Amino acid sequence: MNDEPRPDPEALLRSAAQEGLGRLKVFLGAAPGVGKTYEMLGEAAARRDAGVDVVVGVVETHGRAETEARLHGFEIVPRKLIEHRGQALGELDIDAVLARRPQLVLVDELAHTNAPGSRHDKRYQDVEELLAAGIDVYSTLNVQHLESLNDVVASFTKVRVRETLPDRVIENAEVEIVDIPPDELIERLREGKVYVPEEATRALGNFFSKSNLSALRELTLRRAAQAVDAQMLDYIRANAIAGAWAANERLVVAVSEQPGAAELVRAAKRLADALRAPWTAVHIETARAATFSDAENAQLAATMHLATQLGAQVASVPAESILEGLQRFTAEARATQLIVGKSARSRWFELRHGSVVDQLVRETPGIAVHVLPMAETVRAAVRPKVAIGAWGKPEGYAVSLGLTVLVTLLGIAIFGRGSITNVGLLYLLPVMVAATRYGVRTGVVAGLLSSLSYNFFFIPPTHTFTIQDPQNIITVLVLLGVAVVSSQLAARVREQALLAQSSAAQNSALAGFARLLTGISRRDELAELLCAEIGRLLDVRAVVLMNGTDGLEIRAANPPGDELEMLDMAAARWASEQNQPAGRGSDTLTASEWLFQPISAGGRALAVFGLARDDARAPIRSDQLPLLLSLLDQAGLALERIALEGEMAQLSQIKERDRLRHALLSSVSHDLRTPLTTVLGMLRELRPSSPDQAEHLATARAEAERLHRFVGNLLDMVRIEAGALHRTTEPIDLAEAVASATHDLRGALQDHPVKLAIAPDLPFVMADPQLFHHCLINLIENAAKYGNSGSPIEVAARRDPQGLTLTVMDEGPGLPPGEEARLFETFTRIEGSDRKGGTGLGLAIVKGFAEAMGLTVSAANRTDRPGACFSIRFDAAHLKTSWSEQ
Repeated sequence: MNDEPRPDPEALLRSAAQEGLGRLKVFLGAAPGVGKTYEMLGEAAARRDAGVDVVVGVVETHGRAETEARLHGFEIVPRKLIEHRGQALGELDIDAVLARRPQLVLVDELAHTNAPGSRHDKRYQDVEELLAAGIDVYSTLNVQHLESLNDVVASFTKVRVRETLPDRVIENAEVEIVDIPPDELIERLREGKVYVPEEATRALGNFFSKSNLSALRELTLRRAAQAVDAQMLDYIRANAIAGAWAANERLVVAVSEQPGAAELVRAAKRLADALRAPWTAVHIETARAATFSDAENAQLAATMHLATQLGAQVASVPAESILEGLQRFTAEARATQLIVGKSARSRWFELRHGSVVDQLVRETPGIAVHVLPMAETVRAAVRPKVAIGAWGKPEGYAVSLGLTVLVTLLGIAIFGRGSITNVGLLYLLPVMVAATRYGVRTGVVAGLLSSLSYNFFFIPPTHTFTIQDPQNIITVLVLLGVAVVSSQLAARVREQALLAQSSAAQNSALAGFARLLTGISRRDELAELLCAEIGRLLDVRAVVLMNGTDGLEIRAANPPGDELEMLDMAAARWASEQNQPAGRGSDTLTASEWLFQPISAGGRALAVFGLARDDARAPIRSDQLPLLLSLLDQAGLALERIALEGEMAQLSQIKERDRLRHALLSSVSHDLRTPLTTVLGMLRELRPSSPDQAEHLATARAEAERLHRFVGNLLDMVRIEAGALHRTTEPIDLAEAVASATHDLRGALQDHPVKLAIAPDLPFVMADPQLFHHCLINLIENAAKYGNSGSPIEVAARRDPQGLTLTVMDEGPGLPPGEEARLFETFTRIEGSDRKGGTGLGLAIVKGFAEAMGLTVSAANRTDRPGACFSIRFDAAHLKTSWSEQ
């Protein structure tokens, strides 16, 4: 720990990679309108006034007078015009900027998607080309355009941002936050300083709510802090600056083989969530790890697996001591807080062995150490007997004896040429070789043999173990002491080398497996790779099971053709359902020949991995369990990635289908509306000359009006899906609104009398008159369409303390059970609707219009008689109880 800190090679490489490149500065905001472009132009003007050569590549003012005023005085590089679908679109002219070669160029809207035919698909790629040419760039970005935050933003704004850019773009950039309070931004919207009035009104009702803006603001501050923290860590690592530099919290939890380590991991997870900080679970692997029992190895592996499942990074660090390993790791990780456990030990134990926790607190300044109590564990009760070979191999003792004999012969030959007093130093050679190659016990035995040989052959009287001269006694004792100490030091070096070799082999296996996983795109390929790699690394039979049409199915096996017995399948199913190990070596269904481990991600089992041996031994050694679980964790992440890629592909297909449907609906409805309007006008002008003509003309008018309503429904659906509904809230009399709707449907209601049950003292409802009229038209027409011939349609309104409910009821066959919610989906029709000309749009339009007005709509079967009942719910905020309300 006293070593001088050295620069981190990776940080140095990243720093060197930035040499000769331009610098990018990003003005980051929570939402449009916070003033990013305005601030960028202001800072660029200051740079220009200071003598820096500044040009404008692309700046979008969006018609804002304040921004346009700041643009005056800048040299503007003309945009490159690109033809697309008959329109000329202006994009950044990269070649013109490179030819002009300014010191600084302003490129607004970093996440912008370029027009088809541009050199790059995205504007940030244009910026990267400019940076590579050594030109500094100022740009702007809203936080919702970062790829890593896209899903998070969509979860609370309900708006999916399509233009995104990878987070790496801003990792090496200077980030400046442009921020204003949500209330001030909302006021700017209302004043028309961000969008034109119509767009501003729609934005205030959707994306620009105060809750959304507050959440976006928090995300912006947090993401900027992460970027700055990462850049700070890179700098201090590249320059070998010591210290934790606690600009951002970073947690480390030390785990061990004790059962209480799982509680430490859970506590670290809770603390990391509270601090919103990254955290790492680390195990310090010392020579003592070789003495762990199978139960202790299994406990350690389970704890590390738990940390992985809870979202921690995990590390296993070989070290001479726990204290040295923890101090080195926390220094390298720049940790600010360390969580350790302390068992209840006797005072005598601590006096003999010391306390790692106490030493950590005293010798680790600058880090907050959290000490949690752990239950005392008695290792002697579970410690296995000394393993066979723990005292060394016979080969080691034979080699030690042979080397001692050779050194003795060499010493006799040298001693015969003259009396050499330091011939005893030759005996350190077999001691060092024995301790280094075969361990401390073999080294100590070699030291004893060397001392006896030196005494027997070289100390007078020779060929006896008697020592006459007291000085020779001291020489023998010193030689023995040096031999013992040297053997211990050599053995310790050997143990550290073995630990490092084992750790390197495990890391190499994990890295190689991760590299292979990157090229896998199908579940079956992953299953085959998993069986082959784990079978090779652990020398076991392997099988992977995944859910299929008939439950768990074998997807891959090594060797191929392996089959599972009924008991084995039962263990595999239990492991999948419970997300816990099952089979031999576990606590469940131990009679099975196989050990089954779930392959998990996100807290659920995605597949099951089984392993067994041909020689009926335990499927896996306890010291191999951490490697197995690490490999399975990587496989679980790969399975989750493959599943997400499949879902994204399906989502892309759905989006493309919806886009085509939207375009088709828009085209058909607009193309039909003009000729249909003409036809209706002509039919209304015609005057029949006979009763037969009057009947035919009435039928033609009714069908034309029905077709007109159908086209109107298509247009309404397009408006709903495009979010282009314009609302005007006014007080509406329910009785008058229902009367207006029934009047427009008088042709369709000839066979259905309408019964009104609307009390005259009911309050007016606050809604958009046109949208509400369309809702009533579609609900009443739907009742007429599906009600029995000649049956009445009831329209009733009921007031309650929480609001008012308007209900339209028919006397028809009713709704199929379980279909109540699905009826409001686009193009959904109940049984029998094809015979009555249903399009499946009417109820979807009712739902879309109702939600646009802040109302709710529901469907159910009548309780008093057969028939359907559709309700529109007005809460208290949508009732006008007094004319003094505004």
